[in-house]
Amino acid sequence: MSSAKASAKKRKRETAADPTARFEVSTSATGKVGPLLVSYPAIQPPPSTAFKCYARKRFKTSEAGSDQQDLLVVGETPSIELVSNYEITKNVAEAGCRYIIAVRNTRTGTISMLPTAKIPHIMNHTVKALKSIPSAPAPSKLQYLEAKTTLGETFGTKKQKANIRAQERNRIDVSAMEGVMDYVMDSIDKGAEGLMTEEQAKVATDKNRLIPPFSLTATDPAEVYPLHSIIPESEWKALVISPFDAAETDREKIALLPFRKSNWVNNHLLSVGESTGKSKKKNLKIILYISAMLAFRQACFGKTIEKEKLYERLSAVPSIVADGLLSRFTETARGSTSYQSTSATKTSILTHIFALCLKLDEYATNTTVIAHDLSMSVTEINQIFKSLGCKIVKLSERERSRLGQSDASADEKRAVLSAPVEFPKPRLRKK
Repeated sequence: MSSAKASAKKRKRETAADPTARFEVSTSATGKVGPLLVSYPAIQPPPSTAFKCYARKRFKTSEAGSDQQDLLVVGETPSIELVSNYEITKNVAEAGCRYIIAVRNTRTGTISMLPTAKIPHIMNHTVKALKSIPSAPAPSKLQYLEAKTTLGETFGTKKQKANIRAQERNRIDVSAMEGVMDYVMDSIDKGAEGLMTEEQAKVATDKNRLIPPFSLTATDPAEVYPLHSIIPESEWKALVISPFDAAETDREKIALLPFRKSNWVNNHLLSVGESTGKSKKKNLKIILYISAMLAFRQACFGKTIEKEKLYERLSAVPSIVADGLLSRFTETARGSTSYQSTSATKTSILTHIFALCLKLDEYATNTTVIAHDLSMSVTEINQIFKSLGCKIVKLSERERSRLGQSDASADEKRAVLSAPVEFPKPRLRKK
């Protein structure tokens, strides 16, 4: 096709529009609703169907700026009734669905546009012949399961049919248990007589904790774990610390310890040796006992514990200390005289050691140093401190100044014991 013919056709389409047509915005009188848009999702009524508009009680058509979504559009044919759905129409309006309506006058060639945009009213229909028939009730859960079972037995696969038969075998017939329910309830009540109450269960749980004896009512951290509940008074009186006062050098002081490979113990021994006052003797005894417990723990790594070798290893402390540690932190098999160390006794001796460490550290212990001394991870050590009721936190500026710590240790976490003590709650598994 040549370019001349194409341009001629183009000019022909351009001149097809009415050159006299003009646009104008129509004005409607106040209070007039004007034309409305409706949408028929299901049934298209005849063009001759008459519709009426009704306003909700809180809406007045005479007010300026009224909202179209508050109108109710109603139509009727001989067989159906059409009513606009208020909720769906409101959702459509809130979604921003609006249309501009324009009417063309073919006589004058004028296209008039309404000044306001219209929203579509979504129509619902009701068949008049079915209005008198009550709606069928929703099926019960039992009816639904029966229908599902029938459908599965008729059209299901072999696997689905096998599952249906297995469910029927495992189903409990409640009606068959009506005669024995009283007997079952009496048996349950009789069996529950020996069960512990919630308070008794809590007391039993606290008693079985692998930690030193504690006080739940203590308001001072120093009273949570009494000293002589960790170190018996007879062993405490037997401890001798005069050789430490006679030692002249730090090396000689460390040589008097039963366990000499702990940086935490050695550092505390030297810092306590330089102090003065009534607490010096007490702190030296605690350090000596912690060192003895560490040496005892190292001797218990084997399957069996030889008592004579243990006395040699703990020669720096009286034999009553070794006997006390054997009786509290070892077990003897039935019909045997040999001492054995179990996972429970190993945990118990660590909690007793850490309770004494808290007393020397004013109840804020650096767990990293202890983890290095015991060749354990910091996470494991923190978990044991948590079982004592401690919280692993960073110290505030006020607490650091109270303990004499520098600002360089602001990022270090410590095991802090507070009173009254609160033990961690057991974790619940996900269902």
